[in-house]
Amino acid sequence: MKTITLRTLVREPLKVKRWTRRGTKVQVTDNGQPLWIIQAANESADESESLLEIDKMLDEVLAEPKSPIMLSKIIKESRR
Repeated sequence: MKTITLRTLVREPLKVKRWTRRGTKVQVTDNGQPLWIIQAANESADESESLLEIDKMLDEVLAEPKSPIMLSKIIKESRR
């Protein structure tokens, strides 16, 4: 959970929008006192966890070495 001041929320709403879109909860404070917790309305906790898991899997796939065989060659051989 990220914590920001009320002033930051008013001046930089797009930053908060990006965070909540990613599934991060944002706590808004005023003079150090918590006011609100903002979270995405259409996303449940299960969905945000599954999105994080998908991102981790994709990162693992992208970290693997590239295949020496070209995709066009694989496609041509599969059509024979």
